[in-house]
Amino acid sequence: MSNKQTVLIVDDEVNICELLRLYVEKEGYNAIVANDGQQAIDMFKTMSPDLILLDIMLPVKDGWQVCREVRSISNTPIIMLSAKGETFDKVLGLELGADDYIVKPFEPKELLARIKAVLRRAENQSEAEEEKELKFDGLRINQSTYEVYLDDKKLEMPPKEFELLYFLAGNPNKVFTRDQLLDEIWGYEFFGDSRTVDVHIKRIREKVESEEKNWHLKTVWGVGYKFEVDMAEETTL
Repeated sequence: MSNKQTVLIVDDEVNICELLRLYVEKEGYNAIVANDGQQAIDMFKTMSPDLILLDIMLPVKDGWQVCREVRSISNTPIIMLSAKGETFDKVLGLELGADDYIVKPFEPKELLARIKAVLRRAENQSEAEEEKELKFDGLRINQSTYEVYLDDKKLEMPPKEFELLYFLAGNPNKVFTRDQLLDEIWGYEFFGDSRTVDVHIKRIREKVESEEKNWHLKTVWGVGYKFEVDMAEETTL
């Protein structure tokens, strides 16, 4: 049985698929190919790849739909591929749970570096087998199950939102810059847009913020963000 990791390549252009297949196989990965969105979802469910290279403009179902459907059932790493380079497209892809976003045309070395970085992060997360749960006033953040509960109500939270909240809450009252958070949560330096962090923080706040609690997700103007906890109040609970 092969120990090689498998990459699912999803693009409607056969020549691009063949080129990407050659790149990833030369690097030592197995490669499987889908040419439309529905085929990608079917192959994902039957073959359980370790990573998905996902184009946005696809027939049947586009890359956004594929990303959303995969994320509803799995945390398998996804790297979005697109000829579109606008910030909106990048932010939308990352909001939907993609781990990275690369704009065509790209250098093979850059793509392979991104694949390695994303897979390495996924492996590190899976190695943390013991249950890790952070508890605050009415808030529980469980790393092993990727679940967040506020006053015992389970919140719907995509993987990247969860990881960002868990990281900040795991370092209470410590301020992090946007670039530090990009590097820590997305696993690379300066490949992303700092607005990605702002969008994720906004969405997390909409789900967890409460004036009645002794913790808050704070913006430190001109610096970044922190998970602020009133330690004095926390010790009396």
